[in-house]
Amino acid sequence: MRQRLVIILTIALVVGILILLNAIGYARPDQIPETESNPNRSTYNAGPTGTRALYDVLDESGYKVSRWREPSARLAGQTGDRVGTFVMIGTMLRGISPEDARNVLSWVRRGGHLVIIDRSPTFHLLPKSGLWRVSTQQPGGVETSIDPASSERMTDGVDEVHPLQPAMLTRDVRSIRPSRFASVINLIRPLNDEVKLVAEAEVKPAGHENQETDASSEGPAERPGGYGPPVTRTVEAKGATKVSPAPVVYANTAKGALLVDYAHGAGRIILLSDPYIVSNGGIRLADNLHLAINAVAGSGGLIAFDEFHQGHTASENPLLAYFADTPILAICGQLLLIVLAVVWTRGRRFGRPLPLPQVDRRSSLEFVASMAELQQRARALDLAVENIYSRTRRVLTRYAGVDYGSPRSHIAERIAARSSLDRAQVEELMRKCEETINGAPITERQTLELVRRLRELEGLLGLRTRSREAKQAAENI
Repeated sequence: MRQRLVIILTIALVVGILILLNAIGYARPDQIPETESNPNRSTYNAGPTGTRALYDVLDESGYKVSRWREPSARLAGQTGDRVGTFVMIGTMLRGISPEDARNVLSWVRRGGHLVIIDRSPTFHLLPKSGLWRVSTQQPGGVETSIDPASSERMTDGVDEVHPLQPAMLTRDVRSIRPSRFASVINLIRPLNDEVKLVAEAEVKPAGHENQETDASSEGPAERPGGYGPPVTRTVEAKGATKVSPAPVVYANTAKGALLVDYAHGAGRIILLSDPYIVSNGGIRLADNLHLAINAVAGSGGLIAFDEFHQGHTASENPLLAYFADTPILAICGQLLLIVLAVVWTRGRRFGRPLPLPQVDRRSSLEFVASMAELQQRARALDLAVENIYSRTRRVLTRYAGVDYGSPRSHIAERIAARSSLDRAQVEELMRKCEETINGAPITERQTLELVRRLRELEGLLGLRTRSREAKQAAENI
């Protein structure tokens, strides 16, 4: 027990030292303050550059929203059929590859609605619309000294923007409050000879329409222009109605277009060039919230916010992610090593081999029980009386203070002198026992009566022979 106590105390001391060293050596990583040059547009982020407020408002308003944490290839498959609107906000922590863009645009061509809210989106996600090209341009840089939580500094010197025309995107929107860092959406106007090609393409028979080309095979836009209110033209050819591929501008700043919508296959792409409008710091200004809801929820269906490219993947263990960058994982690993070491050492012999303890299964009264059974089978009643009377006579002579070989009359006389017992009764009991031992006939009932009277005599004198023998037997076990 002492050795085990030492081992337990040693293990507890080692564990305490490890925990202390991990706590001392742990340095919490510095939290980099959020700025517009280093934003975190995730819906998990409740900071000024995050979009947690928009996600919570949509969820509490009854819209079907989810956080998309799977690769874009799943969006192009059957899983993407459940998604009605796919929202990509701000600069992504994980870059968007051309393959990712092709998967997303393939989903849009099948009828999906893609909402891009970014100042500088990758050109892979901005395909051509007919002969029109769409790109963004940021007039100036972003000042890192401005606190994104300060709406006064973020919107200093910027006027409110009013919608150009009534539409589903501008429903209940009277004015929009962008930031001072909003980008300009450039729409490349076709040249004169390109206009003729567009007109010819619109009147061609069905099956000879121009094939759409993704922006993944095109370079950035070349010539900006065309910031005025758009005009949607429809041309009927052989009974079919075709929508003009020209992008539709819904809001203009003093520098250029802010909100654009255009078709891509059976779906549509909405481009908003300022993520501050939907961020936690700017969504409460003017009617920014109404515009954000119209943009992401106007098409109905499930609204999926892209969190995969924000660094949140579905394969990530939530429990490990919760304890990431903390000493808890290191402490658990060290405790596991200690437990394995203890189990390994307990399973190996340490020191010289020792023999197993030999436990005597036999009871000290086993011999007595065997002899009693033999005497009963042989009907040796005299032997049974002799075994009991010999022990009783021994304690009676000790009580009387005489020798064991003294006559029974002398023993009975001394016992009567020291007690209130009748001398004749004691002598008579001793005489009957001695006669039985010497061969006098006796029955089992008479034997039991003699034994009872002997035990009664011991009890009256306070000798308690059986109690002493039982105690000695218990000590020897």
